[in-house]
Amino acid sequence: MTTSTKPVVIAVAITGSVPRKKDNPAVPIRVSEQIESTQQAFEAGATLVHIHVRNDDESPSSDPDKFAAVQEGVRQHCPGMIVQFSTGGRGRDPGARGLSLVHRPDMASLSTGSVNFPSIVYENPASLVTELATQMRTHGVRPEIEIFDLSHLHGAKRLIEAGLMDAAPHVQFVMGVQNAMPADEHLLDILLAETRRILPQATWTAAGIGREQARVMGWALARGADAVRTGLEDNIRISKERLAASNAELVSLAAEMVARHGRRVATPAEARQILNLRPAA
Repeated sequence: MTTSTKPVVIAVAITGSVPRKKDNPAVPIRVSEQIESTQQAFEAGATLVHIHVRNDDESPSSDPDKFAAVQEGVRQHCPGMIVQFSTGGRGRDPGARGLSLVHRPDMASLSTGSVNFPSIVYENPASLVTELATQMRTHGVRPEIEIFDLSHLHGAKRLIEAGLMDAAPHVQFVMGVQNAMPADEHLLDILLAETRRILPQATWTAAGIGREQARVMGWALARGADAVRTGLEDNIRISKERLAASNAELVSLAAEMVARHGRRVATPAEARQILNLRPAA
């Protein structure tokens, strides 16, 4: 299969930890809103949903029951869609970040090192990374490795060498976070070259934050990425003048960009195959 015909997984990050209703009323906060928003995004072409949950006051939550409830709704309304839980640390107790893994989502995000964020240090000490990777292996959850810095690729390689994950991880380059890795096309080439050198079997995607979302998506598609990422977690706007109406609108724009690059949107079954996941139950 050539790159031009290879299907592309569209991942939708529906909520995140940061955007609030005051920023964009479309951000889904309650479990019911998250399920509805995911179903709309699924119908628009998304085949992977990245899930954070929130407390009633919109602050980040690690409540495993909320993660389980969103997962149940997604599996009911979005047949075959890949469910990915966040183990990210913004606003969450480090000891609670892996509590939801007992519910065995298909995937979970895993950051392999610390990095500066706009107003905090996103801390991922080696002991916590090892603990989360061990829990993922125990529960049969496939990690998506979040790459905020070149060294984080080598953190993933150490996990492989320790037997905590297989040699074909899915990696995501996160570009455009203030104080972290800029959205620079040259940097993407450096990251890709290092990935291919030390993790030759890896699948990959890239996420651009805020106004960088579409630009990074274009760079990724031009380089044959296995997936692209969109969603209100990363970007609440269509343009400087207009807020995104929904996650589904952002997914539709991603699907249009996939088509412009001569690719097609992966079906749920194809997405699972691309990312080395078991078929849906």
